Amino acid sequence: MERQDFLFEVCANSVESCIQAQKGGADRVELCAGLSEGGTTPSYATIKEAREVLDIKLHVIIRPRGGDFHYSPRELKMMGNDIRMAEQLGADGVVIGCLNTDGSIDMNAIERLCEKAGNMSVTFHRAFDCCRNLEEALEQLVSLKIDRILTSGAEASASIGTDLLCRLHKQAAERIHLLAGCGVNETNIADIYHQTGIHEYHFSAREKFPSSMAFVNRRVFMGSPGVDEYTIETTSAEKVVRAINALIKSE
Repeated sequence: MERQDFLFEVCANSVESCIQAQKGGADRVELCAGLSEGGTTPSYATIKEAREVLDIKLHVIIRPRGGDFHYSPRELKMMGNDIRMAEQLGADGVVIGCLNTDGSIDMNAIERLCEKAGNMSVTFHRAFDCCRNLEEALEQLVSLKIDRILTSGAEASASIGTDLLCRLHKQAAERIHLLAGCGVNETNIADIYHQTGIHEYHFSAREKFPSSMAFVNRRVFMGSPGVDEYTIETTSAEKVVRAINALIKSE
């Protein structure tokens, strides 16, 4: 298999992760904050700096909070403003997802956000995996001319969801791209490809690095107790390389 047959997107939680993703050979970065919540919109400064250090494509997640994907009018207004900000800062695309309370795609919200996106590429994120009927949702997103869908096949990881990913890939029939993501790494990416036929992959390739703090007060937590706040997770260029090579060199 040839390198140009595939597209590799790295989910980056910082500018340093963006740098490492590019160094490792990624084709595109999805820039997020709040990965512990599944990804939220990064700051103005983070997007700006990421654009300055990247030569590859930069997509920005547009998600005002963690939790579900049913948004209020005020939240949708914020999302529209964030899309404009990403465009002004030079992002190549945005990553969005909105659902109705019954688990269907919020067509009106997505259509409005796509209008805000203009000529930028639009990915529908893993809100898709929370839909009541994924086959129907895929057809709705095709009708909206969404460029791609990030999905794990409605499972906890893409390696578990391969049966549905395969069916969705066949249903898409090149009308929309499927981006397989969640739990993808060098140990399973080749198997996912051979079971599904999908050519685009999304992974974080992060490693844990110790904080540089010499003094630590273990009695104090900034977030949830039990979370090690003195470990920093950053994308590893070496892990990106290993994941790409694991697929390209597989038979």
